[in-house]
Parts: sequence; structure tokens; C-alpha cells
Amino acid sequence: RQRRRTGVVAQATDKTAKSVAFDESLLDGSKVRIGIISTRWNPTVVGALKDAATATLTELGVKEENVFETQVPGSWELPSAARFLALSGRVDAILCLGCLVKGDTMHFEYIAQAVSSGLMSVQLQTSVPCTFGVLTTLTEEQAALRSYADGADNHGVSWAKTAVEMALLRQSALGMDKKTNVALGFATDDASANGKPGKVGEKKIYF
Repeated sequence: RQRRRTGVVAQATDKTAKSVAFDESLLDGSKVRIGIISTRWNPTVVGALKDAATATLTELGVKEENVFETQVPGSWELPSAARFLALSGRVDAILCLGCLVKGDTMHFEYIAQAVSSGLMSVQLQTSVPCTFGVLTTLTEEQAALRSYADGADNHGVSWAKTAVEMALLRQSALGMDKKTNVALGFATDDASANGKPGKVGEKKIYF
């Protein structure tokens, strides 16, 4: 049978979904503010992810002055930096970019678990969505195929789209942008009648 949700059409059987398609025309980023936190560790991989994410944000209408960027040493530091940015009130969603490749010790498992749990805690505690843009791969080749390699499925693209979608969802849920026609599950039918959009940052900053 066919199940419909806001912006999503899913063809599903009783037990498993066969395919899911999202209407990307809903992703109007012209009034959202996005933070990008990237790691200096694994610069080739992370740099490719960030370039793809930034280009995608531009395609979705996010203004350059509404993109706030900074770097941290590695993935371990992402949750702390995300919390600082979330508490600043400058962004509607945060995209955290990094890459962890499994080695010979348990270091990979400890870091991956801590970072994913930390970012989840940040978004739940601050009500600012944090997109988990950290590749967790078994080999360098797997990381390359998801970032910079020829014909790669660069995950920075989908992560940027997720950040914009969640930023819009947050604005809708909190009544921050009632003039838009995008209602991702929360806005009422007359949401465009009153209210003003959330404040927009004036310039790109490094925090």
C-alpha cells in the first residue's frame, strides 16, 4: 500500500519499505542558518565532504552569510563544539563532519560511540538538530568512495540536505518562520497569516 507523509511518499508492503522518495522542492534554505563544524583530521576526506555540503547548501538557497563554519582537531571534539554553537543561538541546524577509519586497536569503537552519543545529547538538550556527518569506515578505500574518489557517492550532499530539512522542521515546530508555506509536520494551515521569520545572521563567523 502507499503511505503519505509531509514531503515523503513511501511505497511499502506490510513488512518492508520498497522505496522512499523525498520531494526536495520543499527544501527552501533561503531563511535558514546552518553551522558546519569539520575536523582537521583526515583532511582529504573531510575537505571533500565539506566542499560537497557547502555547494549543496548554496543550491538549496542558503545564503553565504548564513553559513557559520569552524574546525576542530578531530571527531572527539565535535560534540563540544556543536554544543557551543547551539547555545550561541546563531544557527537552526549544525552539520558535523569528520571521518573515523578502523585501525588495529579499540580506539575506533570508543571514539565512534562517544561522538554519536555526544551529538545526540547535544541536539536533544539544545533543540538544535545536529546532523551526524561522520564517516565510520573499516578502510581508507571505503572513506574515499564516500567522499573524494572518482564517481564517489559524496555523503556531504545528503547530509547538507538533511541539515536544511531539520532546520526547517525546527523553525516550523517553534513557530520561527510562519511566513513560509513549508509545513514539515508542525505549522498550522494559517501559519503564513502572522508572525515574522527568525533572525538571520549578518555575517560568517568563527567561534
